[in-house]
Amino acid sequence: MSSFLLEIVTPDRKVYEEQVQMIVVKGIAGELGILAHHIPLVTPLKIAPVTVKKQGAKDELLAVHGGFMEVRKDKVVILAESAELPGDIDVERARAAKERAERRLAAKKDEFDFKRAELALQRALTRLDVTSR
Repeated sequence: MSSFLLEIVTPDRKVYEEQVQMIVVKGIAGELGILAHHIPLVTPLKIAPVTVKKQGAKDELLAVHGGFMEVRKDKVVILAESAELPGDIDVERARAAKERAERRLAAKKDEFDFKRAELALQRALTRLDVTSR
């Protein structure tokens, strides 16, 4: 199976750069599987885990918190607001963030706080999902 270069970049640093066989991401319009030689594409991403498949290796998961994905002829670049490898995630902090966000959502103060709490909950759930698999 052919491979391609995957780069995941945040404003702070390059989080990931490897040759991969396939990635699975959640775009705004749904889930996308990208293989080598995919047609060029640019799409916004949701806050969700990215699954990375490599030849002969166990699938890797990365927590990606929004951004965009650009699919090129021989390379895929994910420009993320933030991204984390499983080993970089503080599980206790993610659990605390999840509980805080759930309390804020239950309070329903105003629309702005509700949306912020909703996004915080999505980020926390993504972190917990990545570390639990």
